[in-house]
Amino acid sequence: MKLINEKIQQKNGKFSLIDIRFEDNGNTKPIIIFCHGFKGFKNWGHFDLIADAFSNAGFVFAKFNFSMNGTTEENPIDFADLDAFGNNNFETELDDLENVIDFMEINSEKYSGNTTEIYLIGHSRGGGIAILKTFEDKRIKKLCTFASVKDVADFFINQNLEKWESDGLIYTLNGRTQQNMPLYYQIYENNVANKSRLDILKAAANIDVPWLITHGSNDESVPVSFAETLHSQNKKSELFLIKDANHSFGGKHPFTENELPLHTKILVDKCIDFFNLQNANA
Repeated sequence: MKLINEKIQQKNGKFSLIDIRFEDNGNTKPIIIFCHGFKGFKNWGHFDLIADAFSNAGFVFAKFNFSMNGTTEENPIDFADLDAFGNNNFETELDDLENVIDFMEINSEKYSGNTTEIYLIGHSRGGGIAILKTFEDKRIKKLCTFASVKDVADFFINQNLEKWESDGLIYTLNGRTQQNMPLYYQIYENNVANKSRLDILKAAANIDVPWLITHGSNDESVPVSFAETLHSQNKKSELFLIKDANHSFGGKHPFTENELPLHTKILVDKCIDFFNLQNANA
């Protein structure tokens, strides 16, 4: 397996680090682009092992850091830029993803990638981003979501919007790092300004490519009912629930094991089979 690390400049002037894994055997392969979630990054926990599993199964697997996820080039696994984290929003992440898709398409020969078969995988908030992008970008031919959010508005349900607007920011605790991470009011304003583009349920209802919706029955962060809601919006989608799996499907950070957790292995095997079955039926 070959691993290539890249860096691309995003529309906002910031950079995204990307790592790309593939078997360098001369055969062209479908391209999978993976989107991490809120308070996540491309090398979180067991994501490298997930990438290895897909690349070993015959895919080009690219994962990247959203440009304003709070990590930096110098500290790619630490939230060293909290101001960027606080100024991130869903529109920025959609634009970041579009630029990554462009990059993988333009440089496809370097990675033996098949540009007619570009797939997205998104975890948690990254799942919502992947749903939105699949709807608006016809280059995406297949989608798999891991424990996805269902509605941008859910992010604001328990917030005191008047106080948030008055103060300009709120804080969210990162339980792992114990950092109080800022969220500036701009994220709400950006959502209102881009309400139609950021309508995950509308996008879900109009996706017309193969879509596998996966979720753990014991998800402590995103209710399993969200997966059922997404599935109800798109009857062509396939819903796959993993009994007793949590939000990260057994992963944690740091992850020191050499093998995938059981629930993640079930998840990855199902996703690989789904992508391959769709190819076989094409």
